[in-house]
Amino acid sequence: MKQSFVKISKITEPPYSDIWVYPKGTRAQVKSRIKELKALGVESISFQGELQVGTISILGKGYVGVVVLGKIGRKKVAVKIRRNDSPRKNLKKEAELLGITNQSNVGPKLVNFSKNFLVMEYLEGKKIGDWVGSLKKKGNSPQLKTVIKKILEDCYSLDRIGLDHGELSNLSKHVIVGRKITVIDFESSSTDRKVSNVTSATQALCIGSGISKIIGRVYKIPKKQKMITVLRRYKREGTRESFENLLSVLKL
Repeated sequence: MKQSFVKISKITEPPYSDIWVYPKGTRAQVKSRIKELKALGVESISFQGELQVGTISILGKGYVGVVVLGKIGRKKVAVKIRRNDSPRKNLKKEAELLGITNQSNVGPKLVNFSKNFLVMEYLEGKKIGDWVGSLKKKGNSPQLKTVIKKILEDCYSLDRIGLDHGELSNLSKHVIVGRKITVIDFESSSTDRKVSNVTSATQALCIGSGISKIIGRVYKIPKKQKMITVLRRYKREGTRESFENLLSVLKL
C-alpha cells in the first residue's frame, strides 16, 4: 500500500488535527504540539494502520498515547503522541525505560523525545497475534520456533536488567514480527517491581492463551506440568542455566 505523507505544519484542521490532542483539545494546544514535534525533527506523518480513532487510521493506541507513522528526512519513524487525557504528565519516564531496554538490544530504538512525544524506530511487520493467526500447520514449525526463542531471549534480557514489561501476559499486541522480531510498547514497564517477563511470555505463548492454542497446532508443546516445573525453577533462580533448561524443555 502506498504511503502518503503530509507535512505536520499542514495538519491544523479537524478531524486530522485531533490526533495531536486526542481525544480533544484546543487550537492553541494543537499549534503548540506541532511546534514541539517539529523541534524533534519530525517533518511529516502518514495516517495509516489497522486501528482507527474516529475517521483517522493509526498504528497504535493505549491509555497513555496514540502512535502514528512519521518521517525524519527519508527515515520512517513511529511517533507516540501523549493523549490529552493521559494520567501521565509527560513521556520522560517511558523514554528513559525504552533507553534502558535498548542497551540490551530490545525494543524499538529510541530516536528522540519531549514532554508529549516519543519518536522511535519504525518496525515494519505484524503484531504477533496476527502473525501466529496466519500460520499454517506443521510446515511453519521451524519459523515459529525461531520467533518464540527470540521473544524469550528478549524477555530474559529484560529480566537481567531488572525491567518488567508489565503486559506480556497479554502478548498478542506487544511483539512485532517482521525483519526484526522484538518486544514493543513499554508504557506499563517498571524497574520497581519483581520481573516476570520470561514467565509471563512463556505462559502466554505455550500454556494459556488464544495464541498458545494456535501454536499447539503448529508444533508440539510440552506437557503443561513439565513447563510449569521449569518455569518455577527459573523464577526461583533467574540464572542463564535455568533459562537454558526452559529452552531445552520447549525444544528451542
